[in-house]
Amino acid sequence: MGRLTVDLITKSSLHIKNRRDEPLDQYLKKLTHLNFSDKNIDEIGDLSACKNLCVLYLYDNNITQIHNLGFAFNLTHLYLQNNKITQITNLSLLQNLSKLYLGGNCISVVEELQGLTELRELHIENQRLPTGEKLLFDPRTLQSLKKSLCVLNIKKNNIDEIKEFACLENLNQFMAEENQIHDIKELEYVLSHWQKIWYLNLSGNPVCQQAKYRDKIMVMSTSLEVLDGKEVNNTARQFLLNWKAFRETKKKNAKEKTDEQEIQWKLDHPQIVRHQAPRNSPGIRKLRKPVVLLTKTPNLPNSESIGKYVLPPVLEARCMGDGMERIGSKPVEFLLLPSPRKEI
Repeated sequence: MGRLTVDLITKSSLHIKNRRDEPLDQYLKKLTHLNFSDKNIDEIGDLSACKNLCVLYLYDNNITQIHNLGFAFNLTHLYLQNNKITQITNLSLLQNLSKLYLGGNCISVVEELQGLTELRELHIENQRLPTGEKLLFDPRTLQSLKKSLCVLNIKKNNIDEIKEFACLENLNQFMAEENQIHDIKELEYVLSHWQKIWYLNLSGNPVCQQAKYRDKIMVMSTSLEVLDGKEVNNTARQFLLNWKAFRETKKKNAKEKTDEQEIQWKLDHPQIVRHQAPRNSPGIRKLRKPVVLLTKTPNLPNSESIGKYVLPPVLEARCMGDGMERIGSKPVEFLLLPSPRKEI
């Protein structure tokens, strides 16, 4: 059929019937819904006469570009799925748009949505991309949608990371079937930010093959009601939460007990603990001097130190003052031997 214009609308049998004898301008002005799906349309013409248009159905056509919709300030629903669109453009003026359907096109980057402050639903599933490529999201677009977006459909887009979607704080439905999502830790991260999520579908992703996948997801999100098309049983989730809390408490108690036992062992074996200390620790050298270095003094005349233990002269200068008198359980007394005099 080609180009969608006002003339095409007036020739439509449905609109001829609804219009009757009403003047064309008046009829177009009060038109709120327009359905030209599956009509071989490849271009959107001038529809500015339809000032109160709210819902526009243009799916299953051959449209390659989005344009001539800047007039539609009242447009809330736009259906453009299954066309040949390669780039998202000329939508920033649609400030009341709440639902946007772009699935089944050839879009490689989700962008240019910064002006859509009322957008609640974005359906961008199943893009026809070159082999090996994945759908990308402009960070600026995600930031602009973080307050408004509630539903995101990214099914079949070869996506392997979803951490960037954590900013969508009001998201309550996330459809991401048949992608390449594999990291359970990343899922835990995004779910910790999606406090309102109640519907989650990850069917067909590698992460679903991990052990106890469903149990883990149920514990990660207490708001979740439907997971992979199956209802979440609250009784089962509460049991899993209690079991998790029990295991964490048990692990914590075991660690505290181990720490207490280690401390008590150190108190009971202080000498071993001191010998295990690093060599470069302050004050440790005096504890590491072997007791066998002590030698017994010979009986010296006029000496009250007969039989007392001293260090050999060669070690006396190095060790005196290091506190070796504390070695062992009893104090050890030292006797300084006279240094040999040098002949001049």
